[in-house]
Amino acid sequence: MNIKQIAKDTAKMLQNYLTYQAVKTVLAQLSETNPPLALWLQYFSADKLQDGEPYIEELFREKPDLALRIMIVREHLAQEVAEYLPEMVRTGIMQANMEHRRQHLERSTQLETFDPLSTSQEQATSDPNSEDVL
Repeated sequence: MNIKQIAKDTAKMLQNYLTYQAVKTVLAQLSETNPPLALWLQYFSADKLQDGEPYIEELFREKPDLALRIMIVREHLAQEVAEYLPEMVRTGIMQANMEHRRQHLERSTQLETFDPLSTSQEQATSDPNSEDVL
């Protein structure tokens, strides 16, 4: 297990997600202040937000002011989230793992429900000493 690579991959994924959140924030702002620009950004962003850095580079070529605005919002989100994220991730994983273990334990220890009616019917049909009346 390469911890440094896992950390790099996680940081990249978080960076992409914060870019996505920044675009959503700017879109919400623009929809109130400049609906035509919001519509343009929405169409521009469709299917391009998988990787944040190439998205920002392409947006810089089209509309540098929007690229700068998204970068500022993304940076602000990163600063705000960074303070709480490590503890939230640890706590979230610990709670989720505990819940998965609890559910697994419940499933593995469940007994078959006892249905006396079906059990007595099965015994009657499988009892070789019982006489069939025609």
